[in-house]
Amino acid sequence: MSNASTSAVDQQRWPAVLRLASPVALLLLWQGLSSTGVIASDIVSPPSQIARSFIDSISSGELPSNMLASLARVSVGLLLALVLGTTLGVLSGLSRLGELIIDPPLQIVRSLPFLGLIPLFIIWFGIGEVSKIALITLGATFPLYLNLYGGIRAVDPKLIEAGRMLGLGHTELITRIVLPGSLASFLVGLRYSVAVAWLSLVVVEQVNATSGLGYMINDARDFVRTDIILMCLFMYGLLGLISDFLIRRIERTALAWRPSIVKS
Repeated sequence: MSNASTSAVDQQRWPAVLRLASPVALLLLWQGLSSTGVIASDIVSPPSQIARSFIDSISSGELPSNMLASLARVSVGLLLALVLGTTLGVLSGLSRLGELIIDPPLQIVRSLPFLGLIPLFIIWFGIGEVSKIALITLGATFPLYLNLYGGIRAVDPKLIEAGRMLGLGHTELITRIVLPGSLASFLVGLRYSVAVAWLSLVVVEQVNATSGLGYMINDARDFVRTDIILMCLFMYGLLGLISDFLIRRIERTALAWRPSIVKS
């Protein structure tokens, strides 16, 4: 291998090593402080105990089944938010009348405290899955709506004028210029919506859940199992990170034509 090839490999390797260095150092410090008694294990479980609990819950099937339950709630809520947010964003962004009708009530609902809506949703939809999915949908809809609406309104008017000069009709202007021009904003909104969906799940699974990671957290709280609580919180974070990674890959593929998208 030539010196140039070796240098290129090293340049790709060192950033990955540096990214892992600080998390590994924090874990080692955490374990060391727990082993020496500086951090009480009944207050914050050490990483070794969390790892053992993770292996045990995987072996028993408890973690996979509850993780699938949480993933199902987020998937359904996010899918509904995708349909709702996209529809409202397009109607409001493309039409002045649509904006006047749709935007004011959405801004009012968006300003309401999320936790304050939980009792109302329980009264409306009960304490089952419907109320949980409805809350996730509500929380994830607004980032999609706001970013898509903003992306449509931010399309360069010169592009629209150029399309008219080329003979494009109203529908063609929308499908060939406006919507593709707002795709980047839409995908940013989708990334925010995924994050909000996971945050909403953490809240709704604390309310009378019989399955899911939140159910495991509630059960572990009753028995003061901080190792299980921390394990579930890490799983929430890991699932959110994986979801964001998938959206970023979609963004890289869908916006490959843009010079600002750096190819890996």
